Amino acid sequence: MTDSPSKSLPTSLIDCHVHLAALPDENNGCMISSNMLKSPLFRFLLWKHQLSPTNPAAANHKYLQDLLRELRESRHVRKAVLLGMDGVYTKDGRLNQQATDFLISNDYVLKQAQEFPNDFLAGVSINPQRIDAIEELHRCAEAGGVLVKVLPNAQQFDPGHHRYQKFYHALAALDLPLLSHVGYEFTLIGKDQSLGDPNRLRAALEEGATVIAAHACSYGLMIYEKFFPTLLEFVKRYPNFYADVSALTLPNRLKMLLKLRHHPEIFDRLIFGTDYPLSVFQLPLWGFMDVPTVRQVMKTTNRFDRQYLVCQGLGLRFGSLDGIVAKSAVPMPSPLR
Repeated sequence: MTDSPSKSLPTSLIDCHVHLAALPDENNGCMISSNMLKSPLFRFLLWKHQLSPTNPAAANHKYLQDLLRELRESRHVRKAVLLGMDGVYTKDGRLNQQATDFLISNDYVLKQAQEFPNDFLAGVSINPQRIDAIEELHRCAEAGGVLVKVLPNAQQFDPGHHRYQKFYHALAALDLPLLSHVGYEFTLIGKDQSLGDPNRLRAALEEGATVIAAHACSYGLMIYEKFFPTLLEFVKRYPNFYADVSALTLPNRLKMLLKLRHHPEIFDRLIFGTDYPLSVFQLPLWGFMDVPTVRQVMKTTNRFDRQYLVCQGLGLRFGSLDGIVAKSAVPMPSPLR
């Protein structure tokens, strides 16, 4: 790993937390359950982005083009890590399609990153429960993956289980960070919310893997941030521990954002992220900045820039993903197989 990110805000950022949403078609290997399609939140996202579930190919193209346009118009963010979403696996490591509500395939993520190398990096998703987890890890690394994203609550695995030590060791050997969701999960259907406890990430940290805790270890339940002591402990104990600032302007995670601004000793472990396509709110600035400045942020419709400006307005400092990974751009990938 390279040096820790600078305490001053960089002028050109990589967003480490951008979701590549897609409806399944005959080419992309993605999945979505009928329950997920009917969920109020998913229906809202389809409406907000004007995506038609009856025409998956057109909807997927529009989502990607809208993302590209907003990213290219950003003044502060130059690249985005597209995140995949692996499924749920049985105890013997086989994909459990009935239990999987949403799956964005690694091949689809890698394809977009390869097609738009100046805009996207590949954040593949590998559930360590799968029987071929280490093989898939090497395959994705060879194809240009820059990190591995997991969401234990929805993928139904315990990241603290000793059975995944070899997987974490392989992550460390390949110098690929593990970006893990922390706290409650609302977008997807979380089966066991206790799996979002960041203390379960000690297993990966102890194996030497670089870990990025999503949402800065926010618990996600409004004013109670039970994992803040864990965040402070991990920063002191593990030089391979980082946290992203994604989704912290949302009302349910706002408390963590306001707590972070008082702890400059951890700024060099914070990484920029948005949790796109979720909204970015200017609410945190009220009471901390003058009204004209708040209004200026409100006029900023670009979500990448708004996230930057809200954090900047609160005095929060963070680095960029390329400050901690060995690869700051997608290398020439080997063909997908």
